[in-house]
Amino acid sequence: MLSFGVDLITFFHPGFWGMTSEDEVVAFGNAQPRPFWDRMLDTLEQSGVTGIEMTFAPFGADGLIAAYGSHEAAKAELDRRGLAIASGFFADIAIEGGPNGGWAEPETEARWLAKGEELAKALAGWGADVMVIGLPMRTSWDAQPPVFVGLDLAQKAADFANRLGAVTLRHGVRLALHTEAHSMFCQPRDIDLLLLLTDPVYVGFCPDSAHILLSGGDPAAIVARHAERVVIAHWKDATGPMPINIPIDHGIHHAHRAYFCAIGDGKVDFDAWAELMVRRTSQNWAILEIDAVPDPLTETRKSLEFARAVLERLTPSRVGCPA
Repeated sequence: MLSFGVDLITFFHPGFWGMTSEDEVVAFGNAQPRPFWDRMLDTLEQSGVTGIEMTFAPFGADGLIAAYGSHEAAKAELDRRGLAIASGFFADIAIEGGPNGGWAEPETEARWLAKGEELAKALAGWGADVMVIGLPMRTSWDAQPPVFVGLDLAQKAADFANRLGAVTLRHGVRLALHTEAHSMFCQPRDIDLLLLLTDPVYVGFCPDSAHILLSGGDPAAIVARHAERVVIAHWKDATGPMPINIPIDHGIHHAHRAYFCAIGDGKVDFDAWAELMVRRTSQNWAILEIDAVPDPLTETRKSLEFARAVLERLTPSRVGCPA
């Protein structure tokens, strides 16, 4: 049976912290990591989930260690709350990279490899074995000159992902590509192409049901094509695809939020999704991703209740288990 975790972007809403902007949340987390992490971990302990996916600072490994003074002390704080690190999202590539820059400069790639290995070591020390990455965002449809995600650009991204995956695997941590909407790895064709070009020994797959839907794909159909590559998945819902000609700029991630909704309220077929996850993948964790909500406790409990109900609907015959 899958265990459920939550991505810490759930706690990015300023309302949860009594603040007025995301910048204030980031400043607070960096300046006062102990009360910042205490509040998140206490809330998660009450929610019923048992896993955490860390993400960008101050919701990452460095912040957790700063909060409690050491890697070992952070582990003790997690243990006493019955929580575990399920995975870590290494966000630098998605945030800093750009598809129109010849992928990345050698110095940038070297820095990403070093930071990725550092995170992999921390994850392994906490008992986690998955590190998730996103690829850089596409450019807008009307960019001049247009930037096409063709074979040459995709090959550069795949080569780097292979090299990063080889580095993390030395520490027992599998790399997984995340299907971020409007990135180089979002359209169904993008997903097929990048998974074809990457080596399955070193690079796994982290499908995100909502982001695939935003990009016009069928989440279950895509997982069915690549189930053997899935090492972790984000369970998330959306109301439907976004326009293909929406501007891809610094506000694109906020634009996504208008299409996200509570799990079960959107268009994702979670019965088909869950059956594939249970029957055809060997992952340990399912990540409930809820983007920046003012009441993370209530929303996490609701998402967990829905996801467990979906799993309970799977009869033994449907998942290939004895009755």
